[in-house]
Amino acid sequence: MNILFEEDGAFRAGSIMTDSVTSLQIELASGKRAKVKATNVLLRFATPAAGELLQRAEAEAEGIDIDFLWEVCGADEFGFEVLAAEYHGSKPDPVQSAAVLLRLHSAPMYFHRKGRGRFRKAPPEILQAALAGLEKKRQQAAAIERMVTELVSGTLPAELTGMLPQLLYKPDRNRSETKALEAACAESGKSAPQLLRDCGALPATHDYHLGRFLFEYFPDNKAGTGFPPYAEPLPPGDLPLAAVAAFSIDDAATTEIDDALSVTPKPDGGWSIGIHIAAPGLGMAPDSDLGRIARERLSTVYMPGRKITMLPEPVVEQFTLCAGRAAPAISLYLEVAADYRVLGQRTCIERVPIVANLRHHDIEPVFNEATLAAGLSDFPYRDELKQLWEFAQVLEAGRGKPSDNSGRKDYNFSVDWDQDGVDQKGVVSISERVRGSPLDTLVAELMIIANATWGSMLRDAGIPALYRVQTAGKVRMSTVAAAHEGLGVDCYAWSSSPLRRYCDLLNQWQLIALLQNQPPPFPPKSAELFAALRDFELTYAAYADFQRGMERYWCLRWLLQAGMTTGSGRVLRESLVRLDAVPLVLRVPSLPDLAIAPRGAHVMLSLDGIDLLEAEIRPRYLELAAELDADSLSDAGFDADGDEQPAA
Repeated sequence: MNILFEEDGAFRAGSIMTDSVTSLQIELASGKRAKVKATNVLLRFATPAAGELLQRAEAEAEGIDIDFLWEVCGADEFGFEVLAAEYHGSKPDPVQSAAVLLRLHSAPMYFHRKGRGRFRKAPPEILQAALAGLEKKRQQAAAIERMVTELVSGTLPAELTGMLPQLLYKPDRNRSETKALEAACAESGKSAPQLLRDCGALPATHDYHLGRFLFEYFPDNKAGTGFPPYAEPLPPGDLPLAAVAAFSIDDAATTEIDDALSVTPKPDGGWSIGIHIAAPGLGMAPDSDLGRIARERLSTVYMPGRKITMLPEPVVEQFTLCAGRAAPAISLYLEVAADYRVLGQRTCIERVPIVANLRHHDIEPVFNEATLAAGLSDFPYRDELKQLWEFAQVLEAGRGKPSDNSGRKDYNFSVDWDQDGVDQKGVVSISERVRGSPLDTLVAELMIIANATWGSMLRDAGIPALYRVQTAGKVRMSTVAAAHEGLGVDCYAWSSSPLRRYCDLLNQWQLIALLQNQPPPFPPKSAELFAALRDFELTYAAYADFQRGMERYWCLRWLLQAGMTTGSGRVLRESLVRLDAVPLVLRVPSLPDLAIAPRGAHVMLSLDGIDLLEAEIRPRYLELAAELDADSLSDAGFDADGDEQPAA
């Protein structure tokens, strides 16, 4: 005698060796012996052989029309042998019974299981819904197969056109479009950006990298330049006109001019030195439309060739310290003796006449260490700049700390979007600029004293602010005034860039309240102040990371543009090398150990495999280059021993 039984959701057949009330010992067709519970037995039969039953039943089950079974079946629960008898019109043989069982078991949408060998037909509405779902899955599978074929062949499926950012930056793996893209990537061996670019969906690699940033930080404003509707800024009121002639010092690309300076001789000797900061805080409140816009964006975003401003351009134009106008400003006046001792200081809100916007590229050729040593030629604001430079040296000496790391290099990126470049529109120029010039020092020192002075005023008045704190070498934001060891000041509150940083704008609101003898917008222990600190610090760091990433991208574009296949660089540590030509740090796995190529060593590299989509390059070590002298190492950002100099 043989049995058909169910075990772990599968059907098996075997020959009975011993039979008891609760269990049976059987031998399977494979020769293996097993113990089967009596409750698991579905059918006992003499013929055919146990090894033949399921094979013949599976073949016969394929010919049974499942729709017909469902139609002829009653609504009550039933056993498979009963339905087999009705289906065949007579007592079925074991193969026929097993075939019906297998067919019922294979169609869970049509028949719901109610126990071992027992079923109930699905209600019509449930069956129709299940069949509709099955058809939908079939159509989706066919659509996925079609999309995969199109993607691999270099054609962009129509379904993907409107959801490219989501597919690239935050794919939803429950969507058929994502499944198709992933399957096509697996079949073609390409990444999603590479595959979509081959299909013409990514005409520019620059747009791919910029799009990732905009997708994350400006999800409702894909270009980053649009702003929601806002009420116009309030007029600043009847402010007194300052009796000064102020000028700004910025690079050529600066439009958000936050600060200007003035030097006014005093009748009894010495000068009144004015530090004038744009005052957008006079025209908007934290809870205004513009205040909320600034709170959401938190900072201007900078990148080579473009920027995304914190405030709308018309608002920036209204408050920027542009030449030819009297702009509302908060001014710090330092009363300075002829020997540059600070005799006193005062802060006021006023309108400041801006007479000039000086630019670095115009002033630095005639105002630098060499021209100061040789004697300055005649140029506009020569005397004022010289006096500010001499005053800045006194301030720097008084702090006991340098305002910048003299000798380290900055790199200026300029993109000409009107020219056809590598991969797309845009030709990049990268120029070096050594830090610590007289212009750098005088601007830095005057901004330091302004930020430190106003921070101290807010601290002493018990008005909370956002401070920059440095202890044990770590810089962080804080709502509590504390020392900035790197600058050598007892407190430091960013206040000099309110058009570009929300931190500065918030501190300006607090300072305006102090000067006008009004309650501050952010009182002590303000939850909004703590939230602004946290969000600003995180967002400001993220924006800086994005800027560094885009600078890396443009460095790679520059290498392609220049056709450079080899280049020299200096070893930073282990496998890291900084190129000489552009500010690009590369990991070079083939670099010899530090005994052969020590830190600061000059090496030659092969520059291959530049991938603009991944912003990657495959450098390869070629040889050691000529040794550098101590001055060359210092210019590159190393000390004489080849160690990196610390950043400011």
